[in-house]
Amino acid sequence: MSKFFIKNTQINQDKINIIGEDFNHIKNVLRLKINEKIKICDIDTKKNYICNIDSILKDNIICSIIEEIEDDTESNIYINILQGIPKGDKMEWIIEKCTEIGVSEFTPVKMERCVVKIDNEKIKENKLARWQKIAKSAAMQSERNIIPKVKNILDFNEISNIIKDYDIILVAYENENQNTIKNELKKINNNEKNKIAIIIGPEGRNK
Repeated sequence: MSKFFIKNTQINQDKINIIGEDFNHIKNVLRLKINEKIKICDIDTKKNYICNIDSILKDNIICSIIEEIEDDTESNIYINILQGIPKGDKMEWIIEKCTEIGVSEFTPVKMERCVVKIDNEKIKENKLARWQKIAKSAAMQSERNIIPKVKNILDFNEISNIIKDYDIILVAYENENQNTIKNELKKINNNEKNKIAIIIGPEGRNK
């Protein structure tokens, strides 16, 4: 059953109004019909509903709520991936797969050995919009209750302003041969330390 995200303002009593990209996806991509069922998550309240498609109009779809369901798919551990910007479409793959396994936030970072340079404001806006769209799509596919936020691109020296608010900071190091992420995660007390920043470099380049 396909899952979609809506804002609380799109709910009116037991009716839900689906608009925009989700309307187009339901009507023109999935080609769902009247009386078919979909799952909807209210992104503001995190409530999930099974809904029936009542009508497909020119610019919107009206659904009726059949039932509210328990769908607690989110971990109590908050993870932010601070990722050095890689080449090609690798960032899209990282965002997709990490969203599927429960990451909460992504912070793209310009690092010394990043091959890709994103200095043009228009290109940066387009990249961020594309990455956010990937996060939303992956959240829908994996039936998350949140859409991970893709933050604005940072310079490396701005990382310190971010990580000071985290309980645990992990840095991926290619020459580490004893410790593992799994070992570090075993140390976590879920009641006290549940905010993790993971810093990962780009693929690098030859000097």
